[in-house]
Parts: sequence; structure tokens; C-alpha cells
Amino acid sequence: MPFLIAVSSTVKRVLPLIRMMHPVAYTLIEWYHSNKRDLPWRNTRDPYLIWLSEIILQQTRVEQGRPYYERFKEAFPSVASLAKAKEEKVLKLWQGLGYYSRARNLHKAARMVLEKHQGIFPTDHAAIRELPGIGDYTAAAIASFAYDLRYPVVDGNVYRFLSRLFGIDTPIDSTAGKKEFLQVATELIQHAPPHEFNQAIMEFGALTCVPSNPNCDSCVFRSSCIARKKNTIQELPVKAKKQTSRNRYFHYIVLHDGKDVYLKQRTEKDIWMNLWEFPMLEEKKALGPEGMLRKTSLLFKNHSTTMHDKPSKARHLLSHQTLHAVFYEFTLQKKIKLPATWKKVNRKNLQKFPVPKLIEKYLRQLLVGD
Repeated sequence: MPFLIAVSSTVKRVLPLIRMMHPVAYTLIEWYHSNKRDLPWRNTRDPYLIWLSEIILQQTRVEQGRPYYERFKEAFPSVASLAKAKEEKVLKLWQGLGYYSRARNLHKAARMVLEKHQGIFPTDHAAIRELPGIGDYTAAAIASFAYDLRYPVVDGNVYRFLSRLFGIDTPIDSTAGKKEFLQVATELIQHAPPHEFNQAIMEFGALTCVPSNPNCDSCVFRSSCIARKKNTIQELPVKAKKQTSRNRYFHYIVLHDGKDVYLKQRTEKDIWMNLWEFPMLEEKKALGPEGMLRKTSLLFKNHSTTMHDKPSKARHLLSHQTLHAVFYEFTLQKKIKLPATWKKVNRKNLQKFPVPKLIEKYLRQLLVGD
């Protein structure tokens, strides 16, 4: 990677400090060798397995992601086996991890590797970056961990560590901030083996330089950390934008027909695309039982169904969204024509369908005693 040419005023201030403190990279690696966690994806240079782990660990804690990694590795031992799988099987295996676009992109990327690269995972950064679901961070991680290419990873852990160590207060969610932090990380990685440096800096942010109550007293950089000297640890890194969350109101129709219930696949471009759920009405506010009866009266032709008492309520948090769900149970009294998109499923077979976590929790309650 060529040496940095154009640098911002903040980076101009920081770069001499990095050069003076170039042992930062070696200190990180030394700390890493003594403190790193034993994680299965760190014991391989296979780009497929590294890619698999990186996608699973996006927005997912290591403890939660590890069993999914093991299950995917067993079910799809190669990129070709993943590419040839049905999407429904991939989504079912992913169930519970959330952010299902990751699973769909994982499947698309595997097919692209099979079709465009003859089943061989790309070996250069640009080709890796072209794969669906792979951004700058993931491409850098795969390139450095699998092939030792000199591309720095810059994730939340890295932003936090670098902002505190060098006192950088440029917002990390701004274009200028992203550029500055990348420049700093690029300078640092010149002084160490790329795969070790990237693993070390992420691990340090995950275990020591954590968001709240970092381990400053035992930190190997405690004497040189600018944020510690200025008492700005809790103020860094800086974010310019505050995330807002919107409320959505889901009214589920759990329609019983003997030992069967009805499901519907979400095909629109929204959360949970291609997953299954109960037929649902989304409204601007909660309806209540009487409102739900009015909404379903035409669908169910008045007395064709009976609504059960005491609907079940649930609240489900997503990034930027809060879902307020109510499950209304109905029993079908006589045969009526239902929408063609509704699928009749025996309750014993419900667990075969990939569903969102919200529905999975309700299914456990529904299947008690079956």
C-alpha cells in the first residue's frame, strides 16, 4: 500500500506522534499474544472460513456468534456447498442472529465466488470488496487475515482505541472522521505484520479499551493515552448524529384450522425479507381487540371465525425500530377462501420454517403441549 500523501490537519498533528511512538504496533501485538481469546476462526488462513466468521460477527457478540460459525462450518464446509444450498436452509440456520440481509448476502456472495471465480475465494482486496455484503472493514479483515495484505481494519473497537490514544475528536460517523482514522490506522500497520496487527488492535478494543469503564489502570498505553491525560475517555469517540428509533405496530393473525395454522412469507424489501411469519396487519397505532375484529370482519366474513380472549403482546427492539406486536388467535369455524399467499402448515412442521426471533419466541408458547 503506498504511503499516505494527502492528510488532514488532525492527521498531520497525529502522524509525528505515531512515528515517535511507533512501538504502538509492537506493544499491541505483544499484549495480544498474552491476552487473546482462543477463537476458532483465528486458527485458520482459509479465506472462506475467515469471511464466514466476519459476516456472522457483524453486529453480533462473539459468544453469540461462535455456535453459528460452528454450525455453518459443519453444514457448508466449502464456499461451493454454501452456494448450492437453498436460501431457505441458509436463513433457517441463521435464525436468531438477526439482520437477515447478512445471510442473504452471504448466500449471494458464495454464488458469485462459484460462478465468477470458479469456486476459489478471491485473493486480492478489490475482488473481495466486490462481493455482496462486504464493505471496507470486512474486505480488509479477509485480505489481512487470509493473505497478510496490508489493509487496516477500522471497526468500532479501533475507532474507540485510536480516538482515545491520540485524542482525536473528529466524529467517527463523518466523512472526514472516517478518512482520518483510516489514515492513522494505515500509518500504524506499516510497522507490523498485517494479520497480527489487525487482530491485536480489534482485540484490545474489545477487551481493554471498552466503551464503559475501560481497564485504564492496567492498560499498556496508560502513560501515553491522551484521553486519559485529558480525562476525556468517556467522551471519545465522538459521533455527530444521534440515532432515532421509530415505532411500528404489528397485529398478527394466528389462525387455527384444526391442527394447522397459517403462515405468510415476507417478500417485500423490509426487515426479515423471505422469512415466514403469521399473516399480519401493520397499523399506525395499536388497534385493540375491537379494532382488530373490525379489520378482519371482511376477510373472515363475519362469523366464519372466533377470536380467542387475551391476545399475547410482545415488544421487539431492532436498530432504529421498536416493534409492538400483538398476536390475536382465531379459530376457523367453517371453510372460507383465504388469500393465496397464506400457507397452511401443520403445527408439528412449524419449526422447519425460517422465522424472525419475535415469531420464534411465540411459536415456543404455541407449541407447548403439542
